[in-house]
Amino acid sequence: MHRFSPKKPVRSFRDLEVYQATLACSVIVAKDVYPKLEKLACPFAEAMTDTARGIPLSLATGHSLRFGDHATAILILERAMAGCNKMAVYLEHAKGIYGPKLDASLLDDLVGRYEAARVKIFRLGKAWQKFTPPRPRA
Repeated sequence: MHRFSPKKPVRSFRDLEVYQATLACSVIVAKDVYPKLEKLACPFAEAMTDTARGIPLSLATGHSLRFGDHATAILILERAMAGCNKMAVYLEHAKGIYGPKLDASLLDDLVGRYEAARVKIFRLGKAWQKFTPPRPRA
């Protein structure tokens, strides 16, 4: 039997599991993937790291706007989901081009993490859509 335990309350964007997961992925990309791609003169290495860094940045920004500018916050979450999809494409593309020169298991792991993060961001967006957007002040 599974015991119910409430999740830790979210006090800031740093408490969001999906922020922590995508930040960890962006660090791995910057430390372990980018340097190898740079040595291989990969034309999209910098775009990949920018995209990886942009996902947790989007989550932080969206979290800040979720009550003040509800529609924009949801749109920013959608951009974060698109970033996860982009990262999967970048990583699979790198694996396809550079194959044995890269750690394929690391790339596959990152693709899986980004796919899981995309689903969590989608659920976060659905939860945020339940909030009633504030009425404009007169």
